[in-house]
Amino acid sequence: MPIAARYPSIPDLRDAARRRIPKFVWEYLDSATGTEATKARNRGALDAVAFTPSILHGEITPDLSTTLMDERYPLPVGIAPVGMSGLVWPDAERSLARAATKARLPYCLSTVATQTPEVIGPLTDGRGWFQLYPPRDPQIRRDMLARARDNGFSTLVLTVDVPVASRRERQLRSGLTQPPRLTPRLLAQVALRPRWALDTWMHGMPHMRTLDPYSSDTCAKDSTAHIGYLLRTSPDWDYLRWLRDHWTGALVVKGVLNPADAPRLQAAGVDAIWVSNHAGRQFDAAPASITALPQIRAATDLPLIFDSGVEGGLDILRAIALGADFVMLGRAWHYALAVLGREGPAHLVDILTRDLTANLGQLGAARPIDLRGLQTNAG
Repeated sequence: MPIAARYPSIPDLRDAARRRIPKFVWEYLDSATGTEATKARNRGALDAVAFTPSILHGEITPDLSTTLMDERYPLPVGIAPVGMSGLVWPDAERSLARAATKARLPYCLSTVATQTPEVIGPLTDGRGWFQLYPPRDPQIRRDMLARARDNGFSTLVLTVDVPVASRRERQLRSGLTQPPRLTPRLLAQVALRPRWALDTWMHGMPHMRTLDPYSSDTCAKDSTAHIGYLLRTSPDWDYLRWLRDHWTGALVVKGVLNPADAPRLQAAGVDAIWVSNHAGRQFDAAPASITALPQIRAATDLPLIFDSGVEGGLDILRAIALGADFVMLGRAWHYALAVLGREGPAHLVDILTRDLTANLGQLGAARPIDLRGLQTNAG
């Protein structure tokens, strides 16, 4: 059976990936915080955004391309940062960076990824973004910026919605530690996933390699209080101004939900705002990202990037209709890797392209941006 028939959607990839990844790793990837109400709220709010199909437009030639921060992309989609990405699937960062470059999409490397800027930057063909969990120490901060810049990352993404470690209860119950330590309980789970186990053995136990130069701390911690928290700080507006003064490329602030913050961010010189509730992984009383989006759009003319709860092309169109200029996905790319290996990301690009095209056709629109203002309900 062709891949397109076996896995025609992101939920299909998700279901298959769950059977390929050890349970403790799945709990890390799939979990949110608290009762996971925000995660459910993301899905429900996206589903509530409805469109009225339009008729008698004749044949339409779709144009899915978009420009973001002076870069032209064939799809309004990129690969979001995922911490410990290489734990989810071995060597995920390199596989995703290469796939993004081939598809001419942006790939965002996390500070707490399992590969370094030195390894990933040269693979991104200038489209690499570096997501910064803000270091407290000014020297470490300068060094991280230099490593990102010197290795070809064009965009810096400051994440501001992780001032403290979250409580991801499913992760805690799973027994995952940072760095990962394979207890007998976890080894039993690994034994049930031989492909993951073999590939992990070949590439080595994943850890946060970017942070290696800054700490010799090797003690095990719970799954949310890792070594990154010993280095990072809770940034303030002065911290943001420092970054703007010291980073010459594009600067994005990720984790914005309050429209009152948007004008101040614009005045501080950021190049784009990333509307996100961290997929429900940080605060369980947060609004759905899609609910916050229209008010933030009304508060600024900066480009808006969106994530949280996206499961297909229709969700991407919903976000663009309500004000986003670009949409980032994180989990979905890892589902694709787990199911199809290095062929997975290209299949996900195909899924999104087909889904965007089909839904635009139903709405009589050639471009995603043409949907701005056409939603009939955004409850």
